[in-house]
Amino acid sequence: MEKLQIRNILEAALMAVDKPLTLVQLHRLFSREEEPVSRQEVSNVLVDLQEEYASRGVSIVEVANGFRVQIDQSVSPWISRLFDEKPPRYTRALLETLALIAYRQPVTRSEIEDVRGVSVSTNIIKTLMEREWVRVVGHKEVPGRPAMYATTKEFLDYFNLRRIDELPPLSELTDLDSIATQLEMPISGGGDGAGDGSSAPTGAVDGDDVETNLISAEISDDPEQLAGNVTIH
Repeated sequence: MEKLQIRNILEAALMAVDKPLTLVQLHRLFSREEEPVSRQEVSNVLVDLQEEYASRGVSIVEVANGFRVQIDQSVSPWISRLFDEKPPRYTRALLETLALIAYRQPVTRSEIEDVRGVSVSTNIIKTLMEREWVRVVGHKEVPGRPAMYATTKEFLDYFNLRRIDELPPLSELTDLDSIATQLEMPISGGGDGAGDGSSAPTGAVDGDDVETNLISAEISDDPEQLAGNVTIH
C-alpha cells in the first residue's frame, strides 16, 4: 500500500472518532490487506502527520490513551467563541487536592488533609471521580482501610500527557498558579466547591489563606513513598 493512502486512512480514522486511538487500533485498520502494512510503517506515517499538522490550527497529539486530533492552543480563544458554555473554573482547593494526588499517588484522603492542613471536601473528591481524573486503586492496610486515590488515563488525556512523569517537575514549581499555568487550568476564587467557583459546602474548612507554596514544599517526588501497606484492586 502506498504511503499516501496509509496517510489518508490514518488521518480519516483520527477525525472519525471522538476519542484517542492507540497504535494497535490504527495498525488493525490494515490487517486485511494483501500486502501487510507493518506497525512501524503506521508509526512513521503518524510522525509525518504530526509534523505536517504542526503549523495548522489543529494538531495530532499522543496522549495516554493513544493519538487524537485536537484544536491547537494557539487558536482556542477564537474557537471557544463558537460555544456558549464557558470552560469550568477550578477552585484552589480542588487544584491542591488534584496536585497532591498526582504527585503523591497512591494517597489517602487523610494524607491529603495532613499536607493541606484543612479537611478535604467530599464534593471535591466526588467531582474528581465524576470527571474520571481520579479513581480508587486500593485500600491502605491500617484501621478503617481508607481508600487510596490515584490519577487515571483520562486525567493524562485531559492535560495532553502520555505518562504521569510528564507532569512539570516539582523543582520547577513554586505555587499553585505555576501548576495551573503548566496544566492550563483556570482557577476561580477560594472555597471547597466543585470547581465552578461555588461556595464551600456546610462543614467544609478551607479558603485562600492556605499557603499555596505547600505543594512544592511538602509533596514527595517519589510516588512510591506512600505505597506501603496498600491493597491494590
